[in-house]
Amino acid sequence: MRHLPGQPHNLPVNRRAFKGHQATHFQFAVKEATATITLNRPERKNPLTFESYVELRDLFRSLSFATDVKTVIITGAGENFCSGGDVHEIIGPLTKLDMPGLLAFTQLTGDLVKAMRACPQPIIAAIDGICVGAGAILALASDIRLGTARCKVAFLFTRVGLAGCDMGACAMLPRVIGQGRASELLFTGRNMTGEEAERWGFLNRICAPESLIAEAARLAAELASGPTFAHAMTKKMLHEEWNMGVDQAIDAEAQAQATCMATNDFHRAYHAFVSKQKPEFKGD
Repeated sequence: MRHLPGQPHNLPVNRRAFKGHQATHFQFAVKEATATITLNRPERKNPLTFESYVELRDLFRSLSFATDVKTVIITGAGENFCSGGDVHEIIGPLTKLDMPGLLAFTQLTGDLVKAMRACPQPIIAAIDGICVGAGAILALASDIRLGTARCKVAFLFTRVGLAGCDMGACAMLPRVIGQGRASELLFTGRNMTGEEAERWGFLNRICAPESLIAEAARLAAELASGPTFAHAMTKKMLHEEWNMGVDQAIDAEAQAQATCMATNDFHRAYHAFVSKQKPEFKGD
């Protein structure tokens, strides 16, 4: 197995299987190379807590070393995605913290986004119902977003007296939907409907509520059957090239593509094409 992009080649890699991983603050399951994370507090529309932030961050960091996970789906239970930080378990306690404590929390939430972007597997967010605050950031930090017409997405930080620049929102959202549209949502904190989210490019497509998870699973399976090393490289370059000029990006992509050309998957694809067969990628 080749090292995934971003892993040092001169250090031992502690690879592990995740099929038996036991999550504490959300549901986690691995089936046929796809890991599904389900935020599971439906009675409160799946809010996040201090503990779930930490566990999600650590899980996404660990997925870099997974042997049996090729794609990730993140979703919510009970017809909602995520209502953001729990009012009673996060927002209330934050009003009592000093500045070092507040900064430790905001850095923790940012570390979750960093872990999602550094996670080599493509992440698909399956969004139904409420998707607001930190929940909207989890969707934004994913690579692909499927949603329903009835979903409501809001970056509502200004509604509670905070800036819209939370967890990387001011960097990521303009790149997804454009500066003007992002500015409107981040200043007003208003809801973005499912149809609007698709029209603006936040959602890749709209699904019927009853088929949302199935469509996310089909897309995840399609990606999992592809060249996973190359997918990880694609994700890495999509993220890193935000901070590059065009010439620098072209040079970086030359290095990335040359690395992928040295993989067995590239050779498998060539021989399959010559034999008029479908390649069987193995991620090495």
